[in-house]
Amino acid sequence: MSVFALGLNHTTAPLDLRGRLAFAPEQMGPALQGLRERLQRDLPEAALVSTCNRTELYVAAPRAQAQELVRPTIEWLAEQGGISGGHLLTHSYVMEDRAAARHAFRVAAGLDSMVLGEPQILGQMKQAVRLADEAGTLGTTLHQLFQRSFSVAKEVRTSTEIGAHSISMAAAAVRLASQLFEDMGQIKVLFVGAGEMIELVATHFAARTPKAMAVANRTLERGERLASRFGCQAMRLSDMPNRLHEFDAVISCTASTLPIIGLGAVERALKARRRRPMFMVDLAVPRDIEPEVSQLSDVYLYTVDDLSALVQTASEKRQAAVEQAEAIIDAGVQSFSHWLDQRAAVPLIQALNRQADDWGATELGRARKLLARGEPVEQVLEALARGLTHKMLHGTLAELHAAEGEERARLADTVSRLFLRQSTRQPGPGNGETGR
Repeated sequence: MSVFALGLNHTTAPLDLRGRLAFAPEQMGPALQGLRERLQRDLPEAALVSTCNRTELYVAAPRAQAQELVRPTIEWLAEQGGISGGHLLTHSYVMEDRAAARHAFRVAAGLDSMVLGEPQILGQMKQAVRLADEAGTLGTTLHQLFQRSFSVAKEVRTSTEIGAHSISMAAAAVRLASQLFEDMGQIKVLFVGAGEMIELVATHFAARTPKAMAVANRTLERGERLASRFGCQAMRLSDMPNRLHEFDAVISCTASTLPIIGLGAVERALKARRRRPMFMVDLAVPRDIEPEVSQLSDVYLYTVDDLSALVQTASEKRQAAVEQAEAIIDAGVQSFSHWLDQRAAVPLIQALNRQADDWGATELGRARKLLARGEPVEQVLEALARGLTHKMLHGTLAELHAAEGEERARLADTVSRLFLRQSTRQPGPGNGETGR
């Protein structure tokens, strides 16, 4: 089997392109089924990882087919975003086998994230694996790849300080807000959405005890559950445009495929606020807030890409942690590559076992007939041993006799390693001999 990864991330593609190729969790299963239909193959393995920072496809197939699958996979993904395959290639990467495994391990460990060592990506990858399993596209090879990536990520987090020297997106958003507002205790904050990221951001803002906080969500019940945790108000998303002017800071992160905060709504809010500034953070991919909002003079709008400068910190300790993590990943890649190579030999091993079973059954049947005729047991056992030995060595000896020159020398060396291993071992401790 062979594995390849096709993807784009925050280092290769701009935010808007990532938004066009983002998949919500409920879209991943149908998308994987659609990819399988496009490839028209017998159950190629596939998994889809989609976050605000990346969209990646992992595909596993027999080695002879894997190369043929890359081009149609690129074309399929490009179609999902309404772009050309060539345009996608200029902003994406394709990695195979060891490189693909290394990339998956680095992503799981947070080494490829905008926030070095951030833990959210591991949960997102586990969700991607579960959705691929439910869609019926997760086979043995990808299962091994991801389970090993999770183990490597766990070791990196427990053995290194990879996450100790970075600032999360949530903390970065609060830091930016504190630079704009002198007294965080006097501002009103609106959170749009009720997912994991909004919960994290709300936790950071709540620590600064703002004057008021509110949660706007499409499903009021879910919004109320989050609001109750922080003692703030909940509102329906449909009510948000008419109340936007009440809030000094707005942080949005929903799964909407279209912007939910438009330029007109923000302009009306600014007018009602008498041009008092608004701080806005759009953590969604695709965007929740129309990009044109950033052109308004009294709005300070930041996206996930804008926050990247704040979350990248350099230090000797962080570099040491990265080096430790890379060493752990190297060991994980080596182990997975060894497993993948062993998998390639499985059909041959199965065929050899079947052949050995057939030989054994043939010789055992012959021995039983001889015993039934009254032949001495000792002679029957000798005949059984000779028959098995002859069958096992016949093909090898025939090849040795037919080979010539360098080919015969190479074959002789292989045969010696396969059949004469015990006789070439030197007596001594550890070989079951005392060495008199």
